[in-house]
Amino acid sequence: MFVGYMSLFNKFVQNQLRILHLLCKLLVVGGGSGGCTVAAKFARRLNKDSVIILEPSNDHYYQPLFTLVGAGVKRVSDTRRSAQSVLPKAAKWLRDSAETINAKANVVTTKDGHVINYEYIVIAVGLKSDYNKIPGLTEALNDTSSGVSTIYAPEYCEKTWSDLQMFKGGEAIFTYPETLIKCPGAPQKIAYLAESYFTKTNVRSKSNITYNTCLPVIFGVKKYADALLKVVERKKINVNYKTVLKEVKPDRREAVFYNTDDKTKETTMQYNMLHVTPPMKTPDFLQRSSDIVDPNGYLTVNKYTLQHDKYPNVYGIGDCTNTPNSKTAAAIAKQCYVLEHNLLGTMQKDEPKLKYDGYGACPLLTAYGKCILAEFIYDGIPHETLPFDQARESALAYYMKKDLFPFLYWNLMLKGRYHGPEFVRKIINPLAK
Repeated sequence: MFVGYMSLFNKFVQNQLRILHLLCKLLVVGGGSGGCTVAAKFARRLNKDSVIILEPSNDHYYQPLFTLVGAGVKRVSDTRRSAQSVLPKAAKWLRDSAETINAKANVVTTKDGHVINYEYIVIAVGLKSDYNKIPGLTEALNDTSSGVSTIYAPEYCEKTWSDLQMFKGGEAIFTYPETLIKCPGAPQKIAYLAESYFTKTNVRSKSNITYNTCLPVIFGVKKYADALLKVVERKKINVNYKTVLKEVKPDRREAVFYNTDDKTKETTMQYNMLHVTPPMKTPDFLQRSSDIVDPNGYLTVNKYTLQHDKYPNVYGIGDCTNTPNSKTAAAIAKQCYVLEHNLLGTMQKDEPKLKYDGYGACPLLTAYGKCILAEFIYDGIPHETLPFDQARESALAYYMKKDLFPFLYWNLMLKGRYHGPEFVRKIINPLAK
């Protein structure tokens, strides 16, 4: 028995020796688009290793390209680079994730048990898919012959392309969940590209395409919604508003939906292909951190300054915050500039002065080679860069989405050197509002 106790004691001591106790000026939680960008900015401004990045993944994905992966234009490998290659070298990368945060004590504990004391913190952990919220969905996604896919994950978006190729007619259904999601235009983009592919492969005449969305409108900005309704009419896509996926029955190829006005009102639809945009939520550690989040688990920050509403040394960026903007990479590009200067002010005991205007952009792919480039700020006000009506479908916008934006992302934004197109806008479209 004594030997057994000694063995347990030795294991405890070894585990304690492996636990790190770290100090830093700035802790960035999350190494995705927002975290990497912010870390790059402050790694240049602060002393070496003054910035710690807490990020568990070895891979970094440019997620806006997942739609084109699902449509067969790109491959998953085109969207991926190693985290080590994009995270700033002057920052310390701890390959781990947050388990708890004590904002009063300025302490984060990690999943592996490490303890990080910080002076300032930027939370940039994004959103994660909540597949379990829909019974039958995970099973269907993992079955290669189910006809069920999603472009919202690198492990599944190539399955969407496979399903498009295998589709020979019948019912094709595309969904939008009753939660906040990343890139809210993507659920309909893949529907438009699917319709184009079915036309190209001569199965469109044998197909019925349905887009079921929880929203009461097709898009949140009226100018672009009006243009998209024309696209839907031209492509003969059925749109059901306030209609949410509740359950997938892969053995029967059935999808059960409810109506948001009356959740007891359910409809069962047969499918040959089902593209699901899964419900999403913030990571579990935020969900548990009631001191710093709203009832839905989103970090509560001032929507203009991005500073936490209770703890001035806490800032947030990207999808995990409660700012009422579209959750897109374009929003992060604009937010990172505001956050940089406001956090620097906080470090110098000054009040945050810059304001984020809610800028977001959504390149709405309507066909292979065509795109509506939606740009807008808070309250759904269009805020366009190019000197023509961006609600018109254009080839230029398509190739910007396909080629230019990924180049800007990898070569400028993640290095903290791109803050959105405002400087371009002032040059080529100076009279725009």
